[in-house]
Amino acid sequence: MTVYAMVHIDVNDAQEYAKYAALAGPAVAKYGGEFLARGGECAHMEGPGRSRNVIIRFKDMETAQAFYNGPEYQEALSYGLPAADREYTFVEGV
Repeated sequence: MTVYAMVHIDVNDAQEYAKYAALAGPAVAKYGGEFLARGGECAHMEGPGRSRNVIIRFKDMETAQAFYNGPEYQEALSYGLPAADREYTFVEGV
């Protein structure tokens, strides 16, 4: 079943976060992920929201979790986590 990564981000250090972004994109591609939304204008209708929002489609939960736990993305996170406040969720599609 298709799985979507929903990521909500407030970047606190743009220089360090750029290092994350440079590594994260190729890691997503390696695991067959497809960006459906990556930044862009958003309208927060409820709740506090974050300034940046990303949606990535993966073929299934196993692949999504393999991506997240894989060495490529873990290296990206070494830059991304200290540079931003984030929520990262995988959810099965319908």
